[in-house]
Amino acid sequence: MSKYIRVGIVGYGNLGRGVELAIDKNPDMELVAIFSRRDLKGVIKPVQSAQVLNIKQAQEYREKIDVMILCGGSMTDLPEQTPYFSRIFNTVNSFDTHAKIPEHFDDVDIAAKQGKRLSLISAGWDPGLFSINRLITEAILPDGSTYTFWGRGVSQGHSDAIRRVSGVKDAVQYTVPIEDAMAKVRKGEQPRLSVGDRHMRDCYVVTEQGADKEKIKEQIQNMPNYFADYQTRVTFISQQELNEQHSGMPHGGVVIRSGRTGKENEHNHNMEFSLKLDSNPEFTGSVLVAYARAVYRMSQQGRIGAVTVFDIPPAYLSVESPEKLRRRLL
Repeated sequence: MSKYIRVGIVGYGNLGRGVELAIDKNPDMELVAIFSRRDLKGVIKPVQSAQVLNIKQAQEYREKIDVMILCGGSMTDLPEQTPYFSRIFNTVNSFDTHAKIPEHFDDVDIAAKQGKRLSLISAGWDPGLFSINRLITEAILPDGSTYTFWGRGVSQGHSDAIRRVSGVKDAVQYTVPIEDAMAKVRKGEQPRLSVGDRHMRDCYVVTEQGADKEKIKEQIQNMPNYFADYQTRVTFISQQELNEQHSGMPHGGVVIRSGRTGKENEHNHNMEFSLKLDSNPEFTGSVLVAYARAVYRMSQQGRIGAVTVFDIPPAYLSVESPEKLRRRLL
């Protein structure tokens, strides 16, 4: 038996490379293989010694990988790939289309139980870490309101959704919080805010030659679950401008719970959790790797089916023993 948790990666874009870098920082893990749909001749050389293989070869590693981390996009990749791979491997993904999480959970739960495997969905930072904070703060302050603000930062999922629009060559989308709304929340006013009241979406798009820009703009702005409910600005730029001015991957956000206690609700309280990230994919990759450890441990105890971050004991995320955690962090 290997002394390491043997990990595989499906998808070798920004998130896949972020996962690879995170595995390299975890002493109890070994990266066995990376599986990609790309022409392997053009794939960036891995940091570790792991081999890069065609995705069709993944089944050959059924007994060689303890947890497979799925790094595809939420729009089309993960809805198909997660049920498929969950019949073969324990898996972790960062599926982030919030409105479709219940449906995705059910699909993965059926597949994972058929394969007697354990699959964790939606384990990034939102959904993921922010979800946990929403749960905790609402449990502690039941009389109140919860607000989530994202950005300013690059959304990988939304950028990927734009790139899949016909005629789009490349794109980056920034999620931008509306400062006035955030200020009201921090004052404890508990305003009623729709998603469109809290954020706008700023899109920079490179089109294929001869593409209908007005049609592309309309498709983006009316895309359900991504842009339809927001003020969405679409700016068409050159590939050179995109490469020079929009190549970074920053992101972040904040969860705020504004609540009241006391017999007459005379005391106001704000609970706040925030992130400021230089690299969204590297941070998200680090989250996925920590949860891969938890999935491995739970699978060793016989757990099967689909789970979310709500079902994972926090201690299972850490490389340290429960004794060390109690002594050092409690």
